[in-house]
Amino acid sequence: MARLVVLLLGFAVPLGFASSAAAHPVPFTYLDIKIQQGALELTLVAHVFDVAHELGVEPPDRLLDPAVLAPRSDDVIALLRNRLQIAADGRLLPAGVWSAPVPLRDRQSIRLQVRYETGRVPGSVTVTAALFPYDPAHQTFLNFYEHDALTSQAILDRNHSEFEYFAGTRQGVFAVVRKFVPAGIHHILIGPDHLLFLVGLLLLGGSVRRLLLVVTAFTVAHSITLSLAALNLVTPPPRIIEPAIALSIVYVGVDNLMVGHGRDLRGLIAFAFGFIHGFGFANVLREMDLPSRALGWSLFSFNLGVEIGQLFVVVIVASALMALRSRNEIAGRRLAFAGSLVVIAMGAYWFVQRVFFPGGIA
Repeated sequence: MARLVVLLLGFAVPLGFASSAAAHPVPFTYLDIKIQQGALELTLVAHVFDVAHELGVEPPDRLLDPAVLAPRSDDVIALLRNRLQIAADGRLLPAGVWSAPVPLRDRQSIRLQVRYETGRVPGSVTVTAALFPYDPAHQTFLNFYEHDALTSQAILDRNHSEFEYFAGTRQGVFAVVRKFVPAGIHHILIGPDHLLFLVGLLLLGGSVRRLLLVVTAFTVAHSITLSLAALNLVTPPPRIIEPAIALSIVYVGVDNLMVGHGRDLRGLIAFAFGFIHGFGFANVLREMDLPSRALGWSLFSFNLGVEIGQLFVVVIVASALMALRSRNEIAGRRLAFAGSLVVIAMGAYWFVQRVFFPGGIA
């Protein structure tokens, strides 16, 4: 009896897969995007099963008959046009000019041509598509062309419905800079741990030359590890890096309290812990889906943004501390002492949170 059950299962499993395959043989759509002078030329190839399902046509193969497909052209175009968005240089383009669908019998698909006017060669093209959301396994394969040469490929699915492409032109470089410089500034200004580390280094004050040395050491170090991690050459896990960043903050606060006359190792501390903070920056950068064709420019731009934001904070904090010390040296020392205690407390809090409560403390 057991052998009979095994035999039946052996036949049933392949039949189940065959049935599933027959129900939906090719859950893919193909979209070619050709970047032209002043326009985007798109070619969309969709399987008849998907289109027929959405239009309620049975059996799906009927759409391969031009006599059946032609009267439904407007329905097909309306269906796909509402689920496809194209943006150039961050500007959503109006609905393009769609051609009538053409059946492709050998591919069990239909093909449509679309033209979007851009006015000039765009530096970036963003494709947002959820063409057949009824099927959670459906994927849209993107192919980008410049000068009739395939330059990039991507896949959109249920979890990733948007892709931004940067052209290999001067406009493409400008588009990368426009995106990643603000991203770097935003990250440093909303990253309380990185900011507190910097503020902790500035609390003791010092000459402009000394502060520049501290900031430069931090910049050089985190730039190195940011690049290594973004290139996937060295990728320590966040569960190690994030607590280490918290400990670096504690260390800076403790060092401020223990510093003696003539002893100032802040440049060395900034350099050493800058390596760790660089890995923290890289974790954010990786989440932004770095463009492989413009990896160098995106790294440079993000790092430049971080430096601009960092310099903004340094100038404000250092200027305020210098002004206070010039008016009342004792008040400046008391602020440095109290500020160091706050730095230690916050660093310790983040360390405990990131080690023992990674999901957050309720």
